[in-house]
Amino acid sequence: MKEINAGETFVQQLQKRDSILIADQLRYGVDLPSIEVGSNLALPQLKDTVMRDILVLENWKLDTLKTHKKENTQDLRASIVITSFDEGEYLLPGIPVAIRRPDGQVDTLLFKGQDVLFCTMPVDTATFQIHDIKGQMKYPVTFGEIMPWVGLALLVAAAATGIWYWLKQRRLKRLVAESHDPAHIIALRKLDAYRGDKYWAEAKQKAFYSGVTDTLREYIGSRYGISAMEMTTAEIFQALKKSDIPADLKDALQDLFQRSDYVKFAKYVADDKENAEVLPLSVRFVTSTYQEEVEEENKNVL
Repeated sequence: MKEINAGETFVQQLQKRDSILIADQLRYGVDLPSIEVGSNLALPQLKDTVMRDILVLENWKLDTLKTHKKENTQDLRASIVITSFDEGEYLLPGIPVAIRRPDGQVDTLLFKGQDVLFCTMPVDTATFQIHDIKGQMKYPVTFGEIMPWVGLALLVAAAATGIWYWLKQRRLKRLVAESHDPAHIIALRKLDAYRGDKYWAEAKQKAFYSGVTDTLREYIGSRYGISAMEMTTAEIFQALKKSDIPADLKDALQDLFQRSDYVKFAKYVADDKENAEVLPLSVRFVTSTYQEEVEEENKNVL
C-alpha cells in the first residue's frame, strides 16, 4: 500500500455569502477523479465533530459526478456538512481516503486540509440600541382553519345526541314492559339479578343489600299499599303488623332489613352464611305473599 498526496480538500458554503458566519453550513470533502468502477473506498470515521468546535451535521455522502465508459472509471465526490457556533479561524484536518482497486491494489490518497474563518455579524456600536424582545407574531384565524373543528364538534354532538336518544328509548321500552307485569314478577326479575356470590365481597355488600331491600320495598308498597320506599325499617314493619304475613317469615324479613341497615350505615360486614340466606328468603317472601293474594282473590270471586 502506498500513500499519495492528492491535493487539497474543498469547502463550499450552502448559504451563498461573501463571508462565513457562525452557524452557516459548509460542505467539506474531496474530489476523486478517475476511480475505477468496482473500487472500494474507506473514509475517516466521524461521530459528532471533525475537531473541537466544528460540528458534523451530515455524515459522509458519496456522489458520482461523471462516468467515463470507455475508461471504465468515475469521477466521485465525498463530502460532509459541518458548522461552528464559535467565532474564529480553524484549520480543518486533512482527509485520507483508502482505495482498494479491482486488481487488489490499495492506495491511500492524502488530501490537505483548509483554513476556514467563522465570523459574527458586525455590530455598529455607534448606532446600536438594545431593544426588548418582540412578542410572538399573531395571525388572524381564518374561516378555513376553524371549519374542520366546527364540523368535528357538530359530529360529536350529533353522535352524543343519538346515543342519548337511543338509551332513553331503550329505558322507556323497558319501563313500559315492566309496568304491564305484576308486582311479584317485577320483584322476582330484579332479585334474580343478584344471584351468585359476586356481590358478597366486602366492597360490594352495600350495593347488594341496598338492591335487594329496595326491590322488596317496591313490592311491599305495591302489595300492601304503603309508602315503603319512604319509610324506615321500623315504620315498614309497624305498618305490616296487622298483615297476614306468617310470623316466622315476617321476623326473618325484619332481620334482613335490619342487617341491611347495619351494612349500609354502620359499616357492618355480613358473613357468607348471612349473605347466602338473603335471596332465598326474599324470593320466599314474594312468592308466599303473592300466593296469599291470589287465594284471597279466588275466595272473593267464589
